[in-house]
Amino acid sequence: MHRNLSALLILVFGLASAAWAGTASVSSPDGKLTVVLEAGADGAFYRIDRGGKAVVAPSKLGFTFRGQAPFSEDLAVTDSSTSSFDETWEQPWGERQFVRNQYNELRATVAEAGGAKRFVTLVFRLYDDGLGFRYEGDFGKAEIMDELTEISVAEPSTAWWIPSREFNRYEYIYRETPLDEVTIAHTPITFRTESGLYVSLHEAALLDYSGMSLLRTDGQTFKADLSPWADGAKVKLDGTFKTPWRTLQISEAATGLLDSNLILNLNEPNKLGDVSWVEPGKYVGIWWGMHLAVNTWGSGPKHGATTEETMKYLDFASKYGFKGVLVEGWNIGWDGDWFNNWNLMNFTEAYPDFDFPKLSAYAKERGVRIIGHHETSGGVTNYENQMEAAFDLYEEMGVRQVKTGYVADAGEIAREEDGKVFFEWHDGQWMSRHHEKVLVEAAKRKISINSHEPIKDTGLRRTYPNWISREGARGMEYNAWGSPPNPPSHTATIPFTRMLSGPMDFTPGIFDLHYEEEQPDNRVQTTLAKQLALYVVIYSPIQMAADLPENYEARMDAFQFIRDVPTDWSESKALTGDIGKHATFARKERGGDDWFLGSVTNEDARTLEISLDFLDAGRTYEAQIYRDGDDADWDTNPYAMVIEKKQVTAADSMKLPLAAGGGIAIRFKAL
Repeated sequence: MHRNLSALLILVFGLASAAWAGTASVSSPDGKLTVVLEAGADGAFYRIDRGGKAVVAPSKLGFTFRGQAPFSEDLAVTDSSTSSFDETWEQPWGERQFVRNQYNELRATVAEAGGAKRFVTLVFRLYDDGLGFRYEGDFGKAEIMDELTEISVAEPSTAWWIPSREFNRYEYIYRETPLDEVTIAHTPITFRTESGLYVSLHEAALLDYSGMSLLRTDGQTFKADLSPWADGAKVKLDGTFKTPWRTLQISEAATGLLDSNLILNLNEPNKLGDVSWVEPGKYVGIWWGMHLAVNTWGSGPKHGATTEETMKYLDFASKYGFKGVLVEGWNIGWDGDWFNNWNLMNFTEAYPDFDFPKLSAYAKERGVRIIGHHETSGGVTNYENQMEAAFDLYEEMGVRQVKTGYVADAGEIAREEDGKVFFEWHDGQWMSRHHEKVLVEAAKRKISINSHEPIKDTGLRRTYPNWISREGARGMEYNAWGSPPNPPSHTATIPFTRMLSGPMDFTPGIFDLHYEEEQPDNRVQTTLAKQLALYVVIYSPIQMAADLPENYEARMDAFQFIRDVPTDWSESKALTGDIGKHATFARKERGGDDWFLGSVTNEDARTLEISLDFLDAGRTYEAQIYRDGDDADWDTNPYAMVIEKKQVTAADSMKLPLAAGGGIAIRFKAL
């Protein structure tokens, strides 16, 4: 690891900032971005300029409290300093192996001129591709009732966003509207300004704090809207605190957002030590059959998680090189109205038709691991009461990954305390604390966590590398029973929105796109080639082959790409991008020489042309191409696909023909 702190810059910047009374500023390493902080009788405000043009107009900062005066007026910048930082750090797994972390930082003390003379430190970190800022301070024992942080976007813009506070999580189709028509939005929310600048608003390092939505208050001004506790408090403090970073990723091109490392860099380094036990890879599972109503989670004649059925999946995984088999519905609690009953689940007792010790031994013989499953149905205290014993059981059975689930409607996470039940939000402070507990307890047993119906991703995989993936958006299951299913534009939108926050367990790879008998009113709105492309476009270090095994064995030629594609990368590059229209990625396998490419489009057919200059110079590759057939169409002819090969080098270019709702997947095999 290389680390370089410039003492000279600290000295020079520090002297410069001290010359200003009531203001402080800092610029990005390339000099394009500048933040100016001001404080006075009306409070503290910041603004952001890029190339001398306003991106964020003056925007307010501060807090209100329960039983205390607000921290919002009659403020002054009493001290400030700037510094520079530059390092390159290595991810244990990820979309790229080495990450450069270069920024200039402003630390400014903002204090009350009168009253209690409270103060906070405002920290701004400016990168070439955006910035993050946060509050650090000590208000003693206090309850924040509102965070006053504003983001006032200076230029008319078009936004891609999903609403907050309407449904339980983040599972929406993204809306494209003028920014001034947004109501209240989950983050990331991404917009393009009238002059063509791309900006995504989010947060990083959400620990022991409530998740932030953005509430539009006027025009294009947004205010932080924190998820409340059951008693109305937004955040409960007891001594020193740090808020999450409020982040803006900024780029002149949409692809610049896709290549940004800003969210990761704003998180603290790995605190778990040796994490060589975290295992990226591909898996299959007893899962899709339940969504098609072929199987059930609960007991009965169609129970999916039986010993016999699990053995079949373990055989399939071993035969075709998959590392794991997810088994949902193995434990007592799925019978009855589990969806609305948060205290049914038992996390250590199996149904009688699931022989866990026998299956553990069977999996070990075949070189495959069982992937565990903990569905809480929103009963989080019930889960925490059993969690350590449940992880002990999994450790004994050789389980190294656990998919957790928090199915519950808005504000219906059940917290029990002193014999009373309180209902909390998925992204409130209590759940932020819960997810950290899960990671710590799992890490003690060398177990990784893939959380579904989660709190949103804010880059904590850097600090806790066993947080290997999560859901947090509309995934594949909506194509089985969603109303409506995911449209073709969905997977051309989420790379620029949800995926900017981190990996997603989208569960791609459906080969039976119609399933007329099982779910006649639904289907997958993609071509077969696009299902392959999703393994490259939608990043996750664990990727599921989500369909039923027999559907893969019926199309072994296409299945070969799923068998070949890695999930851990040494480098990733965005090649094309237009939000909601198309996205193309090239990724190089970690520990190998092959590159893989995935490209997807929306409802419109298009042909993209790319340079292959991302390939290693001086090498020849066999391009193994899985593309839409000439007459392919997601609606009328989704299975039409051409598999072909040709030799290429970094000096070549290539056309990518994409059918309506289609895609292309390519393995560049080094020769």
